[in-house]
Amino acid sequence: MTREHMTDQSLEHQLREEFNRWAEAGRGDEMEEHHLPIVEPMLALIEFKPQDKVLDVGCGTGWLVRRMAPLVCAGLAAGVDVSDAMLRRAEALSAQLLNVVFARGGADAIPWDSGFFNKVLSVESAYYWPEPTRALSEIFRVLSPGGSAWILINYYRDNPHCHQWGDLLKVPTHLLSADEWAGLFRQAGFHNVAYQRMPDRSSTPNVYTGRWFRDAEQMRSFKQEGALLLHGAKPLPVVD
Repeated sequence: MTREHMTDQSLEHQLREEFNRWAEAGRGDEMEEHHLPIVEPMLALIEFKPQDKVLDVGCGTGWLVRRMAPLVCAGLAAGVDVSDAMLRRAEALSAQLLNVVFARGGADAIPWDSGFFNKVLSVESAYYWPEPTRALSEIFRVLSPGGSAWILINYYRDNPHCHQWGDLLKVPTHLLSADEWAGLFRQAGFHNVAYQRMPDRSSTPNVYTGRWFRDAEQMRSFKQEGALLLHGAKPLPVVD
């Protein structure tokens, strides 16, 4: 079934079932190792404060939430995901962290009050969102004025070495360009929208035998092109 013939509800159900399978196969626990080479430089750019309330959209097993928790020791680190199995794993791994909380929900229906968070992040999740426009509007809603959103993705049109992933994934995806994503940010109401590449500087094996790349050279080229990091701010109210 193509994306055009699926409702948002059926898409979310499909995502939940697929990522439940990922969790049961242990793939959620691999995400931290796979994504750290691009996530650590992103975190270095974000000016976390101890009292911040931060949200990870598409948090999986909560590895990024746990990394942010000590950075916001007087605040809150939260995660939301559509997968029940991922969240059970996240809660089990985070049980000792008092400033961490998780909730089930899609990016287009975040279960928190408007203006609750002052930073929202998402890593390798945005291209799965059934309706990116609605998801970014939801992120804008739950941000407080002056808050910022940070979206990091490896699958985007400007990096030609990832385009084959769409045929390998079992759920529909969006393959958008950096400019298209930036346009969706602005459409949602964000100001000071910008993007940059985050190269993956981790080592590449001499021989690649996985299914995501043609060979080690394509994997190396993909990592050199880098992930796409987009960010924008929710404007402060205009004072007369």
